[in-house]
Amino acid sequence: MPERVVLAYSGGLDTSVAIPYLAEKMAAEVICVAVDLGQGGEDMQAIQQRAIDCGAAESIVVDAKEEFATDFCVPALRANALYMDRYPLVSSLSRPLIVKHLVSAAKRFGGTVVSHGCTGKGNDQVRFEAGLSALAPDLKVVAPARDFAWTRDKAIEYAEAKGLPIETTKKNPFSIDQNLWGRAVETGFLEDIWNGPTEEVYSYTADPSQPRDADEIVITFEQGVPVGIDGRALTPYQIIDELNRRAGAQGVGRIDLVEDRLVGIKSREVYEAPGAIALITAHMELENVTVERDLARFKRGVDQRWSELVYDGLWFSPLRSALDALIADAQQHVSGDIRMTLHAGQATVTGRRSEQSLYDFSLATYDSGDTFDQSLAKGFVQLFSLPAKIAAARDAKKG
Repeated sequence: MPERVVLAYSGGLDTSVAIPYLAEKMAAEVICVAVDLGQGGEDMQAIQQRAIDCGAAESIVVDAKEEFATDFCVPALRANALYMDRYPLVSSLSRPLIVKHLVSAAKRFGGTVVSHGCTGKGNDQVRFEAGLSALAPDLKVVAPARDFAWTRDKAIEYAEAKGLPIETTKKNPFSIDQNLWGRAVETGFLEDIWNGPTEEVYSYTADPSQPRDADEIVITFEQGVPVGIDGRALTPYQIIDELNRRAGAQGVGRIDLVEDRLVGIKSREVYEAPGAIALITAHMELENVTVERDLARFKRGVDQRWSELVYDGLWFSPLRSALDALIADAQQHVSGDIRMTLHAGQATVTGRRSEQSLYDFSLATYDSGDTFDQSLAKGFVQLFSLPAKIAAARDAKKG
């Protein structure tokens, strides 16, 4: 019986080319696993059939939309996960879930090898293989684009020579990864970092410079989890999906970033994440209202480290699990409503309300009804600044 290779299949250039290549190179049967992460666009059944047309022995589609939203996007939201303070981990979040289903498929079909379409220059190779090391260290890994030094031009030529039914050609050179949480675009003319992205790059968002009416929205959270929009109870998947449409229609969530890859190089990426950016913006503001100052300050550092771990492919690490426990505890009072205006590429918070609010109007107001005892402030300021005052006096003596 030939060896069975379980391939993470997206339907794009790299993984479509991998099917006949692996079959020839390893004399193996290729089992394709496509995971529906709410990416929209092409029908998943068409992707499933394309794998067969490219020579796969088996092709399955896993519906993981709700799982992705609840078990991956929501934890990222509670962590306000933005790598380099801007990127909401669009691709990073999906990889550990795909790995989970690759391992499941390997057990189901008797696979002994797992394959992916990642290159040796990217982060995804680490995300896939670190996840596999944690969940199924007995499985071997083969990455044709990396292990056999395939360039993108060679892959296109191979696909054309084999007559593979894929869309990517030399005239359409973008590499695109998309899911419910957003869309990532790279390669082509974007590799010249002086070139600005044109409108053809975008799919999830409308041109924010075009005139249109603003959209006002109210998002409800319970312990940091989004549970409703405009008074309607919805699942996390439904909320992200609706925000992708509504915030996307206003051009919210466009990101053009030169980022630090794990492998040590800088890479130019263009992202669209309308739902993610709107939700993170709302969640951050609700935390401002409901989380105590020192906990909030500490959590910002935790959020940054959480984002770096997930970006680096360490979803299954003990540290991420430990940080999740702290984040979960910090979310126990993050419940309430945030009102936002979506317009001209921006998601702007205009209102907040929460029964768990730490905002005390009588302490904050400068008008009548002010209960803040300002007579205590003078002594507080003197004591607070005393260490700096003493140090300054010491330094003055040296002068």
